[in-house]
Amino acid sequence: MTAEQGARRLLGTSSIWLCCLLLLGRQEHGAAAARNGSPPQSPGANVRTFTPFYFLVEPVDTLSVRGSPVILNCSAYSEPSPKIEWKKDGTFLNLVSDDRRQLLPDGSLFISSVVHSKHNKPDEGYYQCVATVESLGTIVSRTAKLTVAGLPRFASQPEPSSAYAGNSAVLNCEVNADLIPFVRWEQNRQPLPLDDRILKLPSGTLVIGNVTEGDGGLYRCIVESGGPPKYSDEVELKVLPDPEVPSNLVFLKQPSSLVRVTGQSAVLPCVAVGFPTPAIRWMKNEEAVDMESSERLVLLAGGSLEISDVTEDDAGTYFCIADNGNETIEAQAELTVQAPPEFLKQPANIYAHESMDIIFECEVTGKPAPTVKWVKNGDVVIPSDYFKIVKEHDLQVLGLVKSDEGFYQCIAENDVGNAQAGAQLIILEHAPATTGPLPSAPRDVVASLVSTRFIKLTWRTPASDPHGDNLTYSVFYTREGIARERIENTSRPGEMQVTIQNLMPATVYVFRVMAHNKHGSGESSAPLRVETQPEVQLPGPAPNIRAYASSPTSITVTWETPLSGNGEIQNYKLYYMEKGTDKEQDVDVGSHSYIINGLKKYTEYSFRVVAYNKHGPGVSTQDVAVRTLSDVPSAAPQNLSLEVRNSKSIMIHWQPPPLATQNGQITGYKIRYRKASRKSDVTETLVIGTQLTHLVEGLDRGTEYNFRVAALTINGTGPATDWLSAETFESDLDETHVPEVPSSLHVRPLVTSIVVSWTPPENQNIVVRGYAIGYGIGSPHAQTIKVDYKQRYYTIENLDPSSHYVITLKAFNNVGEGIPLYESAVTRPHTDTSEVDLFVINAPYTPVPDPTPMMPPVGVQASILSHDTIRITWADNSLPKHQKITDSRYYTVRWKTNIPANTKYKNANATTLSYLVTGLKPNTLYEFSVMVTKGRRSSTWSMTAHGTTFELVPTSPPKDVTVVSKEGKPRTIIVNWQPPSEANGKITGYIIYYSTDVNAEIHDWVIEPVVGNRLTHQIQELTLDTPYYFKIQARNSKGMGPMSEAVQFRTPKASGSAGKGSRLPDLGPDYKPPMSGSNSPHGSPTSPLDSNMLLVIIVSVGVVAVVVVVAVAIFCTRRTSSHQKKKRAACKSVNGSHKYKGNSKDVKPPDLWIHHERLELKPIDKSPDPNPIMTDTPIPRNSQDITPVDNSMDSNIHQRRNSYRGHESEDSMSTLAGRRGMRPKMMMPFDSQPPQQSIRNTPSTDTMPASSSQTCCADHQDPEGATSSSYLASSQEEDSGQTLPTAHVRPSHPLKSFAVLAVPPPGPPAYDPALPSTPLLSQQALNHHLHSVKTASIGTLGRSRPPMPVVVPSAPEVQETTRMLEDSESSYEPDELTKEMAHLEGLMKDLNAITTA
Repeated sequence: MTAEQGARRLLGTSSIWLCCLLLLGRQEHGAAAARNGSPPQSPGANVRTFTPFYFLVEPVDTLSVRGSPVILNCSAYSEPSPKIEWKKDGTFLNLVSDDRRQLLPDGSLFISSVVHSKHNKPDEGYYQCVATVESLGTIVSRTAKLTVAGLPRFASQPEPSSAYAGNSAVLNCEVNADLIPFVRWEQNRQPLPLDDRILKLPSGTLVIGNVTEGDGGLYRCIVESGGPPKYSDEVELKVLPDPEVPSNLVFLKQPSSLVRVTGQSAVLPCVAVGFPTPAIRWMKNEEAVDMESSERLVLLAGGSLEISDVTEDDAGTYFCIADNGNETIEAQAELTVQAPPEFLKQPANIYAHESMDIIFECEVTGKPAPTVKWVKNGDVVIPSDYFKIVKEHDLQVLGLVKSDEGFYQCIAENDVGNAQAGAQLIILEHAPATTGPLPSAPRDVVASLVSTRFIKLTWRTPASDPHGDNLTYSVFYTREGIARERIENTSRPGEMQVTIQNLMPATVYVFRVMAHNKHGSGESSAPLRVETQPEVQLPGPAPNIRAYASSPTSITVTWETPLSGNGEIQNYKLYYMEKGTDKEQDVDVGSHSYIINGLKKYTEYSFRVVAYNKHGPGVSTQDVAVRTLSDVPSAAPQNLSLEVRNSKSIMIHWQPPPLATQNGQITGYKIRYRKASRKSDVTETLVIGTQLTHLVEGLDRGTEYNFRVAALTINGTGPATDWLSAETFESDLDETHVPEVPSSLHVRPLVTSIVVSWTPPENQNIVVRGYAIGYGIGSPHAQTIKVDYKQRYYTIENLDPSSHYVITLKAFNNVGEGIPLYESAVTRPHTDTSEVDLFVINAPYTPVPDPTPMMPPVGVQASILSHDTIRITWADNSLPKHQKITDSRYYTVRWKTNIPANTKYKNANATTLSYLVTGLKPNTLYEFSVMVTKGRRSSTWSMTAHGTTFELVPTSPPKDVTVVSKEGKPRTIIVNWQPPSEANGKITGYIIYYSTDVNAEIHDWVIEPVVGNRLTHQIQELTLDTPYYFKIQARNSKGMGPMSEAVQFRTPKASGSAGKGSRLPDLGPDYKPPMSGSNSPHGSPTSPLDSNMLLVIIVSVGVVAVVVVVAVAIFCTRRTSSHQKKKRAACKSVNGSHKYKGNSKDVKPPDLWIHHERLELKPIDKSPDPNPIMTDTPIPRNSQDITPVDNSMDSNIHQRRNSYRGHESEDSMSTLAGRRGMRPKMMMPFDSQPPQQSIRNTPSTDTMPASSSQTCCADHQDPEGATSSSYLASSQEEDSGQTLPTAHVRPSHPLKSFAVLAVPPPGPPAYDPALPSTPLLSQQALNHHLHSVKTASIGTLGRSRPPMPVVVPSAPEVQETTRMLEDSESSYEPDELTKEMAHLEGLMKDLNAITTA
């Protein structure tokens, strides 16, 4: 329900305005109760109103001279009248005892006589008017600058000069900027009146246009600034008659770059002289300035341009062009227009209640962008936790208290001015409640989600109103020990949760909740004390980062100290990168600015800054981009070529200089040409714009000319190309007729191609534009190819072998095609590999021999430029040493990648020794090779070069995101996913986002980092019966990729629930928890079998186990005399022997290992295999397979694990893919029994694998005779914290194998290898003593228990370990179980026979 709807709902009550104020006090973001007006009134209400208090007049910037009086105006309005005081340079003036300065009745400051000298300047500075009303508050005016003109000094003095009649004259007289208003000129000691022809420039310089004889004489300038006048040198201006010969144009005064403030006038001086007298015209940004289009534009004396009442639209580059018909010269200047601060939105008066949050809005514009500061009752507001500058200019006050009342002013300032605007804040008392029952305190206030910077609170309805549909709630909170209490309100009636944002990490907050009904506010809940999670305090982003170009090769970057962060800033790292590349460079900086030199000219770069403190790097700033200044091109245009058109014209073609050498926008090209015989007489032509051709006409017939071209930018002319020669025709060729027939045609057939060569028509006086080649089987009209007139041969490709082709050749020009010449040829058969030439009979010319192949390019190199671009360069040994291409050869570049394997080559042609390959895939290896073709000669492919493109941020999200509940732990979930399909590089980690609100802003979601390329993660301590939403984002070295779609998962309802689709574990009657005080079972879901059958099976297994233990004890005592010999015999039996080879008379019964396969050893701690995907712990893929972990053990693990999110545990595991189905195993814990001296293997009907044999032998050949018990003791002595391994015995069939292993003495605690987890809240648990328990894996009825620690001598190979990760969901039918029971009875009979023997 919005505040407006709530107000309408309460209109029927007797005290309307009080209820409105109550609701307004609970608006979500602390919006003001009333702005710019009076509060609602009701009978008997005594509410304060806003008091008008503002400045009528504010001081302005003033220029004065020494000894003169000055008044700085100021007047303020208020009832009662305010007290006026003045500040100078931030300090209050004591005007009571001041003889020179006094306060006028209206509040203005009067200075009777300004004091100013070289060493004493008491009056110059910044003044501010301060108005105060005792019971109301204080406001301050804008700041005004008082400038005192200095002593007259001439920066330059006039010099004697002369001018031709009709031209212009310039006499310099430059003084300090503050003295310019006091400058005047005299001619012949008489004041010189100014008019349209005679102009004084803003610098003080005198310009006389259209000079006449009367302008001759003596001139001097005078500065009158209050004291005695200061005279310059007196110089003579001579007026000369018109010269008889033309003279070059020169500028007497050029325009210079200018900065003006909006509303001022700007004068761009431009004075040029020469004969004939030049005319001056102006252009702005390459467009002509039309003086008649605006009254603000005026052409002054000599050609200077004046712009009145300057606006921001007037900014730009202005060109002054002087032209006298013989010559043109130009000069340019930049006009920059600045604007003082101007308010687009002023702060508004606000009514509010205590504990509310308010925002004073202040929107301001200006150029340069203004900075904003806030003042409360005349004192500058210093940003803090409760006074914040938001959205750059607005002031936010959090958790209002009574002392916050008063006047707040927004003061905006930039280089050209400042302005202020203010508003009043009134704190209202809460309205008394109306008659009626009030709600009691909300119940069960808890923090359901605690993060580093936000806390989510939930509660239940008050006992007085169990339904609570019409109740609204307010949450009051504060930092512990802080008096300011803030308020957060629910968004609609009946909502019983709220998220408190923008908290500080590792900080204790106190919360209380209060319910409201239509009668008023109820009781407050008991205070709830909650501490946010800790976070490493890193610096925030450095504010106000700015970059500007200081030269064509350098950029200056500045910034300020970060506002947030714990600890002293140690240094900064400035990162910069050229636009379009992925190679970021950095430099360490100790200050707040840095100049980066050695940059490319006219190139855009991006910059960012990261602050460092003792904890490491902080948050990076946003990138700022800036381009270096332009310069003249540093290279000549490329590929200059000349085409002789006729006897009097030559067409010039060229390409721009390489992009990296243009150093700016190319504005045109300068063409210079000369006759080869007269090298001193050079003609120059200017081509404006980006045109790349030019026709030079009016040349002499049959004459050789040299040409060169240079590129232009606004900065000047770059280097020119080398001279290139061409000769015009002696006479013009005829193009009124079609060409004649070519003089010869020769064909040379190959298997799938025909080489065609020809000679031009005999009549060379008719223009030939090219040749048309037609060919086809039996007819020449099937295909037609046109080639250039310079070409004399062509290879027709992709023909059929053993086929008769007819070929025609015609010359053509713009009139049409000439007479054709026909030939025919038969392509060779496939089997013909000879090189015998087949020539056409009656060919009048010598046959063309088969061209020899060219040398392939060498030194092919691949330079990686970006994630999708590689530059290929090479050298050509058939070129001269300078590697300059002067003929028509071209190069073919081909490239491909080997992923997938059947990728085809791509090709491109180039006419230079490099080529830019674009459109490649990121982080992909490509191979490149190059060949050269000249005419019909081609080389073989060069040696290959390889290059791998740079990485790019992932462009697709992680796939197949699934969330399952951890069995036995309903508050713990496991998130699984697959890598993104477009990783674009090596994945270095993932970030898991989760929240209870899918529509929350992403910065409000809880973050769980996952280091490395693991594909599973565990999250603990979630709230029961709550829907959570999960998103995952992958990262590589280049940054973060897109997020996956949100996946929803609802946690189970109760602690005993395993979530939807999961089954509760069946522990069995004999199960004993491995740790005292633990109530959490180990086990997996039981198969759906009859409980009586289960009882029979478990009892049978127990009986067998007891009999085996007794048998082993008897059997081992009989064999102590020949202990070592029987060890060797047992080892041999493992290798395939079915009989003992000791004493022939000592035939012993079989060992107690019946139908065994192999003993697998599995360490619980992390595998040495560095692959993080392949870990050693069996982790199932679905929720039914996940083994529950004992709570006590789990809490111990949590105590030893770093709880700070972002530091992942090293024992993290991932789900293994590619499992094979097999029958499940059960990890069976055994009770403590007397340690056995040895465990032996007897022959079996199954063959023992070799790896098991080696394990056996290693065990029995231990020279110390160490048993598993002694191994435990020794390992404890070496490292008491070592994680214990686990033994698994894989049976060939369930219930056919079993093993009894000795229980070791109590050792160090062993930990369940859980998935990586990060608890949201710190968990405290008792330190339970852990007993190491040996377990053996035997086949059971579809049950699986987690592996418990057992001590074994050695660890298995990785291949054996990974096989233990196989799972299954198979179960056994009752018929099969009956057979198994019968088999067990047979085994019992065998055991009885052994024991009686």
